[in-house]
Amino acid sequence: MAYWEGPATLLDEVDKRLLVVLRDGRTLIGYLRSIDQFSNLVLHRTIERIHVGRQYGDIPNGVFMVRGENVVLLGEFDDSSSQLERVPTDVILKLQQEELFRKDEKQRALAKSMTERGLIPPPKNSLLEDS
Repeated sequence: MAYWEGPATLLDEVDKRLLVVLRDGRTLIGYLRSIDQFSNLVLHRTIERIHVGRQYGDIPNGVFMVRGENVVLLGEFDDSSSQLERVPTDVILKLQQEELFRKDEKQRALAKSMTERGLIPPPKNSLLEDS
């Protein structure tokens, strides 16, 4: 096997099922069909997997183009050893909304507490949001 640099290293992954984590936190699973010099990806039979706790749900997306700069993590995917519970799409979307609401409430409480102490709260989309 030859050693390539940059995006060419992904040529061995074409036609394999990959898991791709994006900058915005979404997780995509699909078959890599194409890649270019900017690491832009074309995924086929793509699903968006949503995780909440030990449960997950899949939303089918079909063909998906991912801009290379938005990829945080990429790797081969094997679903056979999953220890998570699969739930219907409508259930996982409801669970996701509830989780987002709880995080938002926590963020508002933190901002209020900091403001009462004369501190400047972190911006809503900061890295501290998940802590």
